[in-house]
Formats: sequence, C-alpha cells, structure tokens
Amino acid sequence: VADASATLRGTEFVGPQVGEELTTNGLKALGMVVVGIMIYLAFRFEWKFAVATVLANLHDVVIILGFFAFFQWEFSLAVLAAVLAVLGYSVNESVVIFDRVRENFRRFRKLSTPQVIDSAITSTISRTIITHGSTQLVVLSMFFFGGPTLHYFALALTIGICFGIYSSCFVAAAIAMWLGIKREDLIKTPTKREGDPDDPNAGATV
Repeated sequence: VADASATLRGTEFVGPQVGEELTTNGLKALGMVVVGIMIYLAFRFEWKFAVATVLANLHDVVIILGFFAFFQWEFSLAVLAAVLAVLGYSVNESVVIFDRVRENFRRFRKLSTPQVIDSAITSTISRTIITHGSTQLVVLSMFFFGGPTLHYFALALTIGICFGIYSSCFVAAAIAMWLGIKREDLIKTPTKREGDPDDPNAGATV
C-alpha cells in the first residue's frame, strides 16, 4: 500500500553527456588552478617550491578522488568545488611554511637545509593544527546539519583538510628538499663591484 503522506520533492539524473561535461570542465578547472599556483609560487619564492607545492596538492586531490571512487560516493559539482577549495587551503598552509623557511635561512646562517626546514615545520605545526582544527569544526557542522545537498561537499572537505595537514607540512617540504632547495635560491647575496667605494680594500695594491 502506497503511503499517501509521501511526497516527491525532486529528482536528479546525470546522463552520460552531462557526466562527460562535468569531467571535462573539472579537469580544465583543476589545470587552471595548478598553473595559477605554480606561477604565484614561482614569483613569490622559487620554482622548486612551486613544483613541490603542486605535487603535494595533487597528492590531496588523488586521495579525495580515491575515497570517492573506492566507496562509490556521488561526485558532483559541489564535490569538485570542495576539491578546488582544498587546493587553495593547502597552498595557503604551504606558503606559511615556505615563508618560515626563507626567514630561517636568513636567521640561521650555519644551519643546513634539512635543519632549516625542520625548524620551520616545528615552529608552524601548532598553528597549522589549530587552523585546520577550527576549520574542521565548521565543516563537520555542515556535514551533520547541512542536509543532503552539502553532505558530499563537506565530506570531501573533511578528507582534504585531514590529509592537507600531512601534505602541507611533510610532503611539500620533503619534495622541495629533494629538488635541492638551498639558501642561494631564496636569498640573493650581493656581489661587490670592482672599485666599489664601500669596499674597505678598494685601491689597495700588493
């Protein structure tokens, strides 16, 4: 016996053409974001940091997509927006760490590159955990109280934020170190010109 009190609120159908458009537009958006991130970080820091950040962010994207593929969760435009939001969020955390790396290169002249990066991560890890934790509380409220519309959006953000802590602190920095980042890449040492009047040895003869 049909329940007379049941009402149909709405239906959604994603056909093959719409699904193909979603995939194409999603890849285009992801590509544009990656290119923008690389250009920004290459100008602000150094190309090695740009490559390291992009690879670490793609690590987050692969994990999110892996969860959705493994559990057969619905992938929609809202989830795609969450993936792009995670990219921007992870970039912000990477910039904070790389700023501290550059600052430590200036402050600690005698430390090696691994020691400088380790010091930068140690000094920023508490800030990263607090920032991610407070954001996660908001996302969890959307997950539990936002209804079915925001369910998978919040779920993708939850996965991205959890793994974003790991990738921003450890994956990006490790890749930058593997690429051979060094003090001279971030701090340009001035060279004295021959005959410079500020040179105390200028005019000296042997």
